[in-house]
Amino acid sequence: MNKKKILAVPEVCFWSVAGICLLGIIIGSVLDFSINELLANKTSLGTLFATYGSYFPYCLYPAAGACMFVGLKKKGERYNLLAWVLLVIGFFMAVYYSNNYNGKAVRALLGYSAGESSAFISVLSWLFWVVLYSWVPLVMVKILDDTNPDKLIAIGAAILVAGIVSDNVNLWLKQVSSRPRYKYLITLENPMSEYRQWWEMVPNLAGSNDNFKSWPSGNMTIASMMFSLPMLADVTRHRSEGKNMRCFVVACIFVMIYGYNRIHMTNHFLTDVCFGTLITYLIFAVVSSAFLRTIRNPYHTK
Repeated sequence: MNKKKILAVPEVCFWSVAGICLLGIIIGSVLDFSINELLANKTSLGTLFATYGSYFPYCLYPAAGACMFVGLKKKGERYNLLAWVLLVIGFFMAVYYSNNYNGKAVRALLGYSAGESSAFISVLSWLFWVVLYSWVPLVMVKILDDTNPDKLIAIGAAILVAGIVSDNVNLWLKQVSSRPRYKYLITLENPMSEYRQWWEMVPNLAGSNDNFKSWPSGNMTIASMMFSLPMLADVTRHRSEGKNMRCFVVACIFVMIYGYNRIHMTNHFLTDVCFGTLITYLIFAVVSSAFLRTIRNPYHTK
C-alpha cells in the first residue's frame, strides 16, 4: 500500500515542516525583537555563509533543466531543440540569480569598481558563476533515470516554475509589508520607535530601500528550494525511499542553519524566516503536485 507523498517524501514530513514554521511564527509574533537581541551578532563566518550559501539551492535550477533535457530527448528527436532551450534556461536562472544577489561580493573580490575598472572584470564575474554551475547539468544527465521521461519533465518544470514564482511572490510581499529590518532598527536612537510586527503592514513604503524589506525573508525563499531535493533523488538511478528521506533530512538541516544565519546576521526576525520558508514550501508542494498529476502511470519509488 503506497502512502501519499508530497515532494517525494511521506505526507507527515510536509506537515511536520509546516507545523514547525507555524510554531515559529507564533513564538516570533511575541518575541521577535527579544530573539534578535539574543542571537544577532555579525561574524566573518556568518558573512561568508550569507554570501555563498545560496549556491547550493541555486544548483537546483540547472538540475531542473537537466531533468527536462533528459526527458525530452528520450521522447524523440523533434523535442531536441526544446530540450536544449530548457537546459540553457535552467542554467541561466542559476547564473542570473547568483549574480543578481551575490555578484557584488564577487566583483569586489575581483577588484571591480563601476565606472573605473575594465568591463572585462564585470564579464569575468559572470563567468565565475558559469564555471561554478557547469558541473551540475553534466552530472545530472549521467545519473538521471529516463525510464519515465514525462516524470522527469514534470519535476524539472515544477522546480523551475515554483522557484521563479516563489521569488516573485516574496518580492511582492516585501513591498506589501515594508517591515523594517533589525539591522536598520539598531542604528536608531530608539529602535522600538519604528519596530513593527509582521502584520502591521505599510504597503509600498519600502520602494527600493532594502532597510524596509524584512518580511518575508528572501534568502529563506532561496534556501527552501532545497526541499525539492527528494524529488530529484526520486528520478535518479538506484532510487529508494531511504535516499529520498536522507535528502529531506539534508534539506531540513540546511534550512535551519540558513534560518539561524539570517537572524544572526541582523537581517531578519524569526517570523520573517518562518514565513519565507512556509510560503516557499507551500508553493513547491502545490506546483509539484499539479505537474505530477498530469503524468500517466508514473513509476513508483522502489
